[in-house]
Amino acid sequence: MKAYVFPGQGAQFVGMCKDLYENSELGKELFDKANEILGFNITELMFNGTDEDLRQTKVTQPAIFLHSVILAKTLGDDFKPEMVAGHSLGEFSALVANGALSFEDGLKLVSQRAIAMQKACEIEPSTMAAIIGLDDETVVRICDEIDEIVVPANFNCPGQLVISGSIKGIEIACEKLKEAGAKRALPLKVGGAFHSPLMEPARIELEEAIKNTHFSAPTCPVYQNVNAKPIIDPEEIKKNLVAQLTAPVRFTQIMMNMIADGASSFTEVGPGKVIQGLVKKVDRKMETFGVDSYQA
Repeated sequence: MKAYVFPGQGAQFVGMCKDLYENSELGKELFDKANEILGFNITELMFNGTDEDLRQTKVTQPAIFLHSVILAKTLGDDFKPEMVAGHSLGEFSALVANGALSFEDGLKLVSQRAIAMQKACEIEPSTMAAIIGLDDETVVRICDEIDEIVVPANFNCPGQLVISGSIKGIEIACEKLKEAGAKRALPLKVGGAFHSPLMEPARIELEEAIKNTHFSAPTCPVYQNVNAKPIIDPEEIKKNLVAQLTAPVRFTQIMMNMIADGASSFTEVGPGKVIQGLVKKVDRKMETFGVDSYQA
């Protein structure tokens, strides 16, 4: 079975998707439509902006979504997913790719999500850190022992986990995790504590938007971030999408479950090769492919 996976925030780069816009009529049409829906010229920022422009959450999330989704659509009949998943924001790309969401509705939700998250970041200064070379159980236990908001946010692959929380909480956690044997504990350059209780204001805002959006029965299961299970029921998909904002991304478990359920290859659709690398950390023999530019 072919698994298609979609990257999240952090994979953006200046010039992304320019070839799609210039070489695909469908690509150009969808990008022009995206500019209308968003109310600003995102293509100009993607093609000719600065790294700083692209790092703004309200730009980053729609940009990565557009790269992944428009690429998938331009693949035509070659794109036949039998199972899909996305890392954080990438879950929205996966849901458009498997027919649960329309392109327009998916983009509107991604934009609303990005703006809500940005607002939540401004309420209380917060951050994230990558923890390398320590088992998940130890990281979870140490986070639980700290008297500050600090939680596991992304279970990326064995030995690689991202934590999220208050600035003080992350500082304390990094020290304690290094003492416990972590090879590295690296603060990340992010706007706030994504996938933590500090995103509760964004969760409330997004819940209303998702409730008012039509979701269809998908063409194949989506392995969702919050529980790593294959879901096809639209109402359950919606509920899990809302919960995703304050819950950890269980990507290690998603990859393991997809492999256990018969995935024979993983194709990453969108910018970068991060997810292909994560798959190899779970099963180095697994075939991985990437689609990151226009396929003539």
